Amino acid sequence: MADRESSRYEFPVPSREAVLELLMQRGEPLSYREIADALGVAGERDEDAFSRRLRAMERDGQVLKNRRDRYALPSKMDMVHGRIIGHPDGFGFLVPEEGGTDLFLSPKEMRIALHGDRVLARVSGVDNRGRREGSIVEVLERARKTLVGRYITSGHVGFLVPQDKRVSQDVLIARGDELGATEGQIVVAEVMEWPTRRTGPVGRVIEILGEHLGPGMEIEVALRSHDLPHIFSEAVLREADAYAPVVSPEMAQGREDLRSVPLVTIDGEDARDFDDAVYAERDGKGFRLIVAIADVSHYVRSGSALDTEGYARGNSVYFPRRVIPMLPEALSNGLCSINPQVDRLCMACEMHVSPAGKIREFRFFEGVMRSQARLTYTKVAAMLVDRDANLLREYAAVVPHLENLYALYKALHTERLKRGAVDFELPETKIEFDDNQKIKRIVPLQRNDAHKLIEECMLAANVCAAEYLGKNKIPAPYRIHEVPPPDKLEDLRVFLGEMGLSLGGGAKPQAEHYSKLIHSMEKRPDARLVQTVLLRSLSQAMYSPDNVGHFALGFENYTHFTSPIRRYPDLVVHRAIKSVLRRERFALSHENMKVVGQHCSMTERRADEATREVIRLLKAQYMKGRIGEEFDGLISGVTDFGIFVELSEVHVDGLVHITALGNDYFRFEPKHHRLMGERTRQVFRLGDKVRVRVVRVDLDEAKIDFELVGVATGAVERGMRKEGGKDRGEKRHAQGHHGQKRTGKKKRR
Repeated sequence: MADRESSRYEFPVPSREAVLELLMQRGEPLSYREIADALGVAGERDEDAFSRRLRAMERDGQVLKNRRDRYALPSKMDMVHGRIIGHPDGFGFLVPEEGGTDLFLSPKEMRIALHGDRVLARVSGVDNRGRREGSIVEVLERARKTLVGRYITSGHVGFLVPQDKRVSQDVLIARGDELGATEGQIVVAEVMEWPTRRTGPVGRVIEILGEHLGPGMEIEVALRSHDLPHIFSEAVLREADAYAPVVSPEMAQGREDLRSVPLVTIDGEDARDFDDAVYAERDGKGFRLIVAIADVSHYVRSGSALDTEGYARGNSVYFPRRVIPMLPEALSNGLCSINPQVDRLCMACEMHVSPAGKIREFRFFEGVMRSQARLTYTKVAAMLVDRDANLLREYAAVVPHLENLYALYKALHTERLKRGAVDFELPETKIEFDDNQKIKRIVPLQRNDAHKLIEECMLAANVCAAEYLGKNKIPAPYRIHEVPPPDKLEDLRVFLGEMGLSLGGGAKPQAEHYSKLIHSMEKRPDARLVQTVLLRSLSQAMYSPDNVGHFALGFENYTHFTSPIRRYPDLVVHRAIKSVLRRERFALSHENMKVVGQHCSMTERRADEATREVIRLLKAQYMKGRIGEEFDGLISGVTDFGIFVELSEVHVDGLVHITALGNDYFRFEPKHHRLMGERTRQVFRLGDKVRVRVVRVDLDEAKIDFELVGVATGAVERGMRKEGGKDRGEKRHAQGHHGQKRTGKKKRR
């Protein structure tokens, strides 16, 4: 701890942990002088540094200064600090950073804060629904300095109506501050005055994006709504352009030469950045596999402008029709992209795998390579599975190595299934556009054996990277996936019991128990329903130096090594591996790595939310032209206000409001994922087949409304058999639909 402090301050000062421990031990608020004396702070420079530390702790909500200028622990004063999640109706929830139950914030309390702000709040009571209520004491950190939305006028005053409906307050734009914006245009406004309990926010327009619903506007709005960095600075571009466009002989010196090894890249047809290449051969004891990854860390040096920008972005963001890269194109599509028939620097993992699919040994090294072919998943599957004669002739030079890779894939995959990894097979979709950039159709994506082949090779390299860093005791951003939380497990078991199914493992199920259940019901008509509920019971994967393993994959050690062009954690892993290979001290500590992991987990969520928002709006635009049409679908979500239905033909989901379900009172039973009519006993359950008609599309909020045309047979009888089905002690709570398609996307690993 002392080493860490001395690295951050010229004069070591007591750590935050020491201050918190002192306040906990004393059990009462303490003055600055009392804290400083107790922790041995003396001297002008030490006092100044320690004062800054206390102010930072106060700003972060770790301590609170009372009216007597004494520092106290917020927990002892019934204070909670965390982020606000706003609601379009004006109220909000404070999500505690230390965990625990959310605080309900009334519209009156939300007057001084906006969605995403970090605040310190006092627990003020319990409302008539049993929710803890909060009163905001202080706004610790504003989530954003700018807001994007539609500019409207009322009399002589202008307003920005935020595009993000979780921000329920309009922003006043004074005359002269509208930058020439006209009625209805989409603009970006800088907040000049924050809201108070008496006045709303005031801002000025700093950018006009264009007309509402203009081509590409949905992406421009999402970029700004989610604060996604999308413009490279001149300094960043200069650094990227300063490198020669080819690998020089000097750059290749000291590296292992792989240019004669027939490595190939296998990606999608529309991929532009290629960061991994593979090769396999039989070695008498099984297989020798080489996974070569673009050596991005050679060009993106720690502390450089490129590194700072890559860290800020955290990852590339993939929108329909547009990519926001983590690194400039000179690197992402040029020097760092493993294009065919050109020399590229790489970090390689060589693995020796037994015929049964077990990795016997591995090593990492720095290399220089030359990809022999740029292949696609479609072509590889056509060669290996369909034995396409034309393609086999065209790529005859690499076909034997592809066949080795295919045999290796089967061994690795079989071993992974034996180990019990969870493998959800849920549908994914792709949006196709016409020449006017409008959606032409939405089609299902098919994962073939070539996709799975590359996936197994990448998984193997990622496991080896995690084991390598763990063995050498190097802090790393492990990709962790914790066990499902107890409350979700309890709800899951109730649901499975109703379906005549059970999950093994007792209170601590493992991935193998999930896997066994999934494989046991492959032929059941409701298999997709059960897989959806199983998926929703899982935690979210994240980055952390505290390696607790990856639950779903069934790995004790796992990290991300294979995509440093588009993921910052992979770049950090490359640097860490190099530090071991070169016998150099790695620059980042465990605490540094915790910050990196939290930041990259945030940027990943930010990108996912922005992408989902764009896809929702595009799908709403598509369905605007299909109002009145009827479709078959499946119930993809059940809430206390209705059911969400995914259309089978076009893979779009929308809401059938509870008032449109029939002349009855419907009771929401969250543990059973269903609504049940009190009089008719009619049941609407997750996964049920229904037929609906499109009746309304709201493009401002990207909402699609359906009405029922027909329901699956047996729904009423099933409800009568279950006789309400409510468990003792079941908590009634509304599970709001977040507008995201959770059933149609594989969980990111």
